Amino acid sequence: MLDSTNASRRQALKFLASVPMLPLGTSAATSLLALGTAPAAAAPAGFVSATFSSMAAPSLADPAAMATTTVGSELTVTLADGGTQSFKLAYQPFFITGDMVPNGKGGQILAGGYYDIHNEPIIDTSVPGKERQFFSDSPDGTSLLAPIAGAKVDGVKGETVFAVVQFEYMSRDQKGDDTYGRMPSPIAVLTLDQDPGTGKLSLVKYHNVDTAQAHGLWITCGASLSPWNTHLSSEEYEPDAFSASSNKQFLAYSKNLFGDEKAANPYHYGHLPEVKVSADGTGTLTKHYCIGRISHELVQVMPDQRTLLMGDDATNGGLFMFVADKEADLSAGTLYVAKLGGKLSTDAAAPADTITWVKLGHATSAEIEKLADTLKPTDIMEIAKEDPKDPSYTRIAMGGSFHWVKLKPGMEKAAAFLETHRYAALMGGSMVFTKMEGTTVNTKEKVAYSAISSIRDSMVKGGKGWYETSGVALNKPLEAGGILAHTVSGGQKDSGGEAIASEWVPFETRFVLTGEDITPDALGNTANPDKIGNPDNIKFSERLRTLFIGEDSGMHVNNFLWAYNVDTKQLSRIMSVPAGAESTGLHAVDELNGWTYVMSNFQHPGDWEKIHAKVKDTLDPLVRANYKDRFGAAVGYLTADATSIKLDKA
Repeated sequence: MLDSTNASRRQALKFLASVPMLPLGTSAATSLLALGTAPAAAAPAGFVSATFSSMAAPSLADPAAMATTTVGSELTVTLADGGTQSFKLAYQPFFITGDMVPNGKGGQILAGGYYDIHNEPIIDTSVPGKERQFFSDSPDGTSLLAPIAGAKVDGVKGETVFAVVQFEYMSRDQKGDDTYGRMPSPIAVLTLDQDPGTGKLSLVKYHNVDTAQAHGLWITCGASLSPWNTHLSSEEYEPDAFSASSNKQFLAYSKNLFGDEKAANPYHYGHLPEVKVSADGTGTLTKHYCIGRISHELVQVMPDQRTLLMGDDATNGGLFMFVADKEADLSAGTLYVAKLGGKLSTDAAAPADTITWVKLGHATSAEIEKLADTLKPTDIMEIAKEDPKDPSYTRIAMGGSFHWVKLKPGMEKAAAFLETHRYAALMGGSMVFTKMEGTTVNTKEKVAYSAISSIRDSMVKGGKGWYETSGVALNKPLEAGGILAHTVSGGQKDSGGEAIASEWVPFETRFVLTGEDITPDALGNTANPDKIGNPDNIKFSERLRTLFIGEDSGMHVNNFLWAYNVDTKQLSRIMSVPAGAESTGLHAVDELNGWTYVMSNFQHPGDWEKIHAKVKDTLDPLVRANYKDRFGAAVGYLTADATSIKLDKA
């Protein structure tokens, strides 16, 4: 006959037999762990901290591991009574793009499929006899939403939860021709069935969001969840309005979206779209035109629900801030660009550099959309790409080179919000960053983080696009990139002496984590594989005290997802994505109905570059077999593998 403690342990083990989650919720891990250490009536020990072990990078000793998502790390939870429990991690996809998934109406829909402005499928006719709907190989920004009141979707047996996922681009058509930026980006609401006993998430419904009211979407990259439970999307690499009429990429985009090469207006793109999800698993889209027209990446809304910090994925990009007039409402506010003090160093031990803020203007989304509808670029400013020898023009850095610009009278507001890069440079902002990617925030310590994927060119003295008054003057490049930490506070004034109405304004910055450039190793890596390389997506978990970092690297043969504990400074590799793929869609969810999740996608597996010369022949057939001949990519999340769970204390 079993005693009651052993019976409780066995019940718990049976209960956890197929648990695919990160079981850190107060109703999950702590209560279940207590079963193995105390009588059932005892109060569970409280969660204290978590650490991630670091897995080895995959190698050609196991080619299959290099050709798929590989997770060899563990999560160790420490409780208030000193007890610990380790969980082996695993990856759980919802789907691979190109799969047929349920549409919630009794039928199916193509995951990642492309649609025109009339919501009709866009067909790949590049190979006669193999016509099919285009679908993306590049899922990116993903948000797992908090519960929505009254949520009800047929097919859900447990808790109804929603996620939003966007698809940045498609790499190629079936013939093999480049299709980057030539398709309108889809965005979808996923209805997920959350098992209340295990935390497992299962796809029940896929809803393609109508983008017509926002003129379609352009290259949607990173994304974040707003404090008011909406999905904040992005439009990256805004089309240059001065050259759009001859830009073959933009003309093809217009043709695919509208059926007419000339129909798309470049001023409608490069903005911040927002998706609101309804209780039935559908979504509506609003594009905000007053946030700045830049190369948007994932943004971070601060706890005040008004201050938005954002990077700018460009050469000669800036660090931008938007302060909304009202909480939880991005339809009106004031735009700023940062000015650095000139002392930034890639040495993490160096003193922080100063940040001041240049006000660019105040606007509503409605008035800027109206300007976008009616103005041509030459109505706003004149530009020259060679020195016109005219003192009325100002020399500015733009895209790794220099332009000379002259603002038209009365066009300050139009320039600030439609020609943001050029106007921010005119106003003296530090338009000097290279590939500034995701942003996130540690609210407890009031520190925001920005990823610089590659530190080069305009950030380095004498580099492409560098200029003496930029506010950044590094002595040499660091191609592997790094993470900036910005200290934030209130009581700040802009460069004109006007108070900034926010308590979440960065005032100093420094690098806290960097990669390391190396000569090519035996596998082909040109950045140290045991350090970050070209960081892109970043998200901070308040509860885990962990900064998650996803790579978009041309320097690591496999890109990795990292966990960096900001207290212990421990950097742990927790997942490897398929060779040639980029780690995307990162979202850390501290608590959702008692469970904790780390959302993670990847895109374009087998996108072979020079760095893959030593592995391509071996890995290419494996990647093709795993991911639809390299046309598919995964949307999913990190889970816990119950096979390693032990409920007894050591």
